[in-house]
Amino acid sequence: MGAIVRAEQHTEAADEGQSQYLTFLLGGEMFAIPILNIKEIIEYGSLTTVPMMPAFIRGVINLRGSVVPVVDMALRFGRKAGDVTRRTCIVIIEIETGDEKQDVGVVVDTVSEVLEIPDTEIEQTPSFGAKIRADFIRGMGKINGKFVIILSVNHVLSIDEMATLSQVGDAGPGLLAPA
Repeated sequence: MGAIVRAEQHTEAADEGQSQYLTFLLGGEMFAIPILNIKEIIEYGSLTTVPMMPAFIRGVINLRGSVVPVVDMALRFGRKAGDVTRRTCIVIIEIETGDEKQDVGVVVDTVSEVLEIPDTEIEQTPSFGAKIRADFIRGMGKINGKFVIILSVNHVLSIDEMATLSQVGDAGPGLLAPA
């Protein structure tokens, strides 16, 4: 499994009141993750499934000798899993769990681009209207008159919460915002 893109750790944009985000599509909706959380983007490859995991954990991959869990973002958000196409890829994200950092892969339909979104173009998390739990959303970025959902990766990919869900044996209720 070869790397497609390796993320550059760059902080100048943050100093100037704007941040860079990797945008990607899930079921036709655009989402964004801060580029500083992205380690790399790889081709969708063979996964090793792990028994007794919630449905949104697709399995694990071997990334240069490290075992990396892979989460299907569509399933994590309580949606239907997308079809795997040639554009489907795994984004390797570094999350913080307490004092430690851990790599987690997320399956996305397609990666779009890296965008700089000025802080002035990011709205607070909405209290209604989103089909995702509010704590999963860091903000709503405005790009060319449209919104992109900026995810809070440490909440979406919380190892503690995913471990709790795996003990229950399914994705469980409550991943979606109340209707």
